[in-house]
Amino acid sequence: MEVLSVKRRFGIIGVNKNLDRGIEKALRVASTNISVLVTGESGVGKENIPKIIHQFSNRKHSKYIAVNCGAIPEGTIDSELFGHEKGAFTGATSTRNGYFEVADGGTIFLDEVGELPLSTQVRLLRILETGEFLKVGSSKVQKTNVRIVAATNQNMGVAINKGKFREDLYYRLSTVEIFLPPLRERKEDIPLLFRKFASDFAQKYRMPPLVLDDSAQLALTQYNWSGNIRQLRNIAEQISVLESERKLNSNIIKSYLPNLGSQFPAVIEKQKNETQDFSSEREILYKVLFDMKNDINDLKKLTLEIINEGKSDLIQKKNQNLIDKIYGEDDLSEKMNTLLTVPHKKNDNLKNSKLNKELNEFDYADSIIEEEPISLQEKEIEMIKSALDRSKGKRKIAAKELGISERTLYRKIKQFDLKVEDEK
Repeated sequence: MEVLSVKRRFGIIGVNKNLDRGIEKALRVASTNISVLVTGESGVGKENIPKIIHQFSNRKHSKYIAVNCGAIPEGTIDSELFGHEKGAFTGATSTRNGYFEVADGGTIFLDEVGELPLSTQVRLLRILETGEFLKVGSSKVQKTNVRIVAATNQNMGVAINKGKFREDLYYRLSTVEIFLPPLRERKEDIPLLFRKFASDFAQKYRMPPLVLDDSAQLALTQYNWSGNIRQLRNIAEQISVLESERKLNSNIIKSYLPNLGSQFPAVIEKQKNETQDFSSEREILYKVLFDMKNDINDLKKLTLEIINEGKSDLIQKKNQNLIDKIYGEDDLSEKMNTLLTVPHKKNDNLKNSKLNKELNEFDYADSIIEEEPISLQEKEIEMIKSALDRSKGKRKIAAKELGISERTLYRKIKQFDLKVEDEK
């Protein structure tokens, strides 16, 4: 059958070659039982392809059921598709036949198939491979002979990589894949579609039809149409109802077209918030680094006092909170390494802030060496050895004296490869 007659029969407007190619593929596979996946952006008219396939197949006298997978809640999708037995779950007061049982011998169109939960995808894969399924709450295997045509506006490769869609199911569904181009790639069809919609609304609302001049046509074809045919139809209806001037020029058309930046305000606001959040997190990171620098300097001063005064019990008496913070469950060196490996490219918004000024003056890697010629690690090892000697190798007593946990002490002994006498 010719593509032109098919377009007339199903009310498809357009002369785009890629559109015609998609219809030709639908006609060729219609007489087979091959599974078909229709892809394309939302609003391009994907729902027409499964209707064409069904009407020109040997199943045309059997049922055709269209299911919007994205509109059915996850908790009930299995019951809708495969049915359930009485008592299978709360509220299941009677046995219900699912779509695959009702459409036996016919065609099921699964719109937005990418929205299916993974558990449902497993059930669907079994039907595609064996024609078998189980009702929810039943152990009896049932057979069905259904032609499946699916559609999605998602990038299936991305969905598979993210683990949201099974790769084996994708290959079973897309034995033949039919792509419908977006409206912005069908510029020659935009004036034709607008005139068709304007004519329909003129009859519906009993008013003169709209007429486009050359500038109006140019304005329509230059627009992005992110909502595709659905958006064009809505604009045509708005203008038909609201505009008193029936001959349209570019100025009138543009007054009804939303600017590209306002078409997705939620997305734009989300991106703005993400940028602000990133800036805030960066400021927090800088603050943590500077606070840690101060803690390190205080700790070095405390260590020097211990060396000069020769008193091991100063750790318990001086700045116990500082010791707990620095020598907690996480090693200081590990903290510093983690923080210092984070890229600290300065935010332009912080260029004149006090925080950025301090960042320019502070060298993370060299600050300890410049302020303290004696190795802090050597002093730490010496302190641990002294505490262990006094406690005769008893780690619990040594850890208490040092003001750190026994677990941290054990890790440091292993880290510094210290020889410790067995506890008695």
